[in-house]
Amino acid sequence: MTDAAVRSPKPSTSKRTPAGGAPVAPHTAEEASEPRIDRDAVTDLLLGTWAETRREAREMVKDPAFWRVEGMPMPEHRERVLAQLRLLVENGASGRAYPVEYGGKNNNGANLAGFQEVVLADPSLQIKSGVQWGLFGSAIQQLGTKKHHDAWLRDVMTLDLPGAFAMTETGHGSDVAAIGTTATYDPETEEFVIHTPFRGAWKDYLGNAALHGKAATVFAQLITGGVNYGVHCFFVPLRDDEGNFLPGIGGEDDGVKGGLNGIDNGRLHFDHVRVPRFNMLDRYGQVAADGTYTSEIDSPGRRFFTMLGALVQGRVSLDGAATTGTALALHIATTYANQRRQFDSGAGTDEVVLLDYGKHQRRLLPLIAQNYAQFFAHDELLRKFDGVFSGEHDTPQEREDLETLAAALKPLSTWNALSTIQECREACGGAGFLAENRLVGLHQDLDVYVTFEGDNNVLLQLVGKRLLSDYAKQFKGADAAKLARFAVGQTAGKVFHGAGLRQLGQAVADFGSTARSVELGLRADQQHELLAGRVEQMVADVAAALRPASKLDAAEAAALFNAHQAELIEAARAHGELLQWEAFSDGVNAVQDEGTKRVLTWLRDLFGLHLIEKHLAWHLINGRLSTQRAASVSRYIDRLCLRLRPHAQDLVDAYGFAPEHVRAPIASGAEQARQDEARAYYDALAASGDAPVSEKSLKKKK
Repeated sequence: MTDAAVRSPKPSTSKRTPAGGAPVAPHTAEEASEPRIDRDAVTDLLLGTWAETRREAREMVKDPAFWRVEGMPMPEHRERVLAQLRLLVENGASGRAYPVEYGGKNNNGANLAGFQEVVLADPSLQIKSGVQWGLFGSAIQQLGTKKHHDAWLRDVMTLDLPGAFAMTETGHGSDVAAIGTTATYDPETEEFVIHTPFRGAWKDYLGNAALHGKAATVFAQLITGGVNYGVHCFFVPLRDDEGNFLPGIGGEDDGVKGGLNGIDNGRLHFDHVRVPRFNMLDRYGQVAADGTYTSEIDSPGRRFFTMLGALVQGRVSLDGAATTGTALALHIATTYANQRRQFDSGAGTDEVVLLDYGKHQRRLLPLIAQNYAQFFAHDELLRKFDGVFSGEHDTPQEREDLETLAAALKPLSTWNALSTIQECREACGGAGFLAENRLVGLHQDLDVYVTFEGDNNVLLQLVGKRLLSDYAKQFKGADAAKLARFAVGQTAGKVFHGAGLRQLGQAVADFGSTARSVELGLRADQQHELLAGRVEQMVADVAAALRPASKLDAAEAAALFNAHQAELIEAARAHGELLQWEAFSDGVNAVQDEGTKRVLTWLRDLFGLHLIEKHLAWHLINGRLSTQRAASVSRYIDRLCLRLRPHAQDLVDAYGFAPEHVRAPIASGAEQARQDEARAYYDALAASGDAPVSEKSLKKKK
């Protein structure tokens, strides 16, 4: 490992200069005489619109009663998390989203903002509370009507009625429309008969199902009068007060999982279980006493997606929780990297702090930039969610936009969580592998975030279809002349390359040095053109490839779509990245403090160039960048990392985590104490005159 890229050619005069005068990179902006961020102001920015609620939640989880105990056996962990749920009720954290008339606060944005902070205490607690109040309770609230709210919501809020959200089946996860469980109406008794006709129709992976759930919101195919009206939701009691299954209901424990073992996930099956007609959650579809079905939404497909859309908050909350969990990992790894020393400079001087190495900066700083982008994008998503669910902006268009935004951002943040936490773990060496330092546990617990509440690739396919639909609208009703003009523009590269971008990329020599061309050519507007242009061309390419589908039969059209599915998902992923970059830019533009704005602009640039570098092959293949210019992207990233190095600790301290949130010994100052002790020992030994001489020095004398 070499630190030549970050070392000064002369000894530093910083107060951090170790004994022996080894030149080191400045660790703080103060030492580097650079603009500094206002950490408190940046914390406010990151905490976003509902900062006060986040702080309340963080203050609550400082109590050790909420903390995950590493290595705790699964049965004890499950009971601990159940007891923690009761503590959430006592602290008033369970009712933020529910109507005031039932004891709630009717504040949907605050509810999710506070909920995701619980990940700092124990992700199992965060997810189990999400099952109880964000899924089971929300299904009653969002899919039921006032009679259902009156019957069950208060008990859901107080945990007197713990419940499961029974949608997923062993045989069907993301494809909810194809689930096998049925709810057949019997007009003679005015009851629904809930039944799982085969093993694959068992409800599976359900939190609260193995032990604690007394009821479940069960999704099933509604059949009445011999007609299947599609998937609807039903309230089904599961257990008596002693915890025994009611007649006709059975289940199994899912057992030990790869993470989140404080949650009692399990399977449920139903053998002709009868529930009253009252128990159908009938906001979007009703069955009369005689079995007649009615709905204000005529289209079965639109009705289905409306019902699922009412439960979008799970995806929104996972985006936020994954972002906060990732921030915790980055705080731990960066703090450790600012204290841990490894290898000397090669001249017998003091060992070098990890974050002074160019490679270490390269592995952590772009991930901090990426995480900041996620915070800004999540706050926009949360505001959109609150606008819809508060009723202030509840229109079909707003709901569609919310679902698309959630489906675009949740995959990116959850995938980024896993890759970032793993990089942080490796960056901390063996210390990162110790359970006490939390990185391994975080990775295990957040692993399943990428598949529940919608598999990430399936969600991105939904986004891709929306992009194709919006793309097609540009040309709806267009005459031949307009289409011809578009075709010419596309061929000339003017539509998707942006004004002058191709010429800018290919004429790099006109700017003189490569360094200067990068400085001038890849600022905010050029970054945006590259990122947006990539999305536009990818969507256009897929649309062109799929255009023949309209003239094919169903099977051939499906095969054609399948052949281009991967490209569509990649276009959607690029769209999500663009949304994050734009949200980051909006956040930076709102900053008033000059020093803060300058540093965050560098960080935003690092994020933009990190995305461009990640997809550099695409930009080269499609002629967006010359090879010389493409090479300069990586060099500019190196320069930005070096520029941001003195701000690294400030940037992660601005997450606003207290020691009770971090709880990782390597980020507690203990490593700094060890390093100080070691240096003091060697200084004292050298001063004593008793220090042994090295074998190498003896050989040099000869």
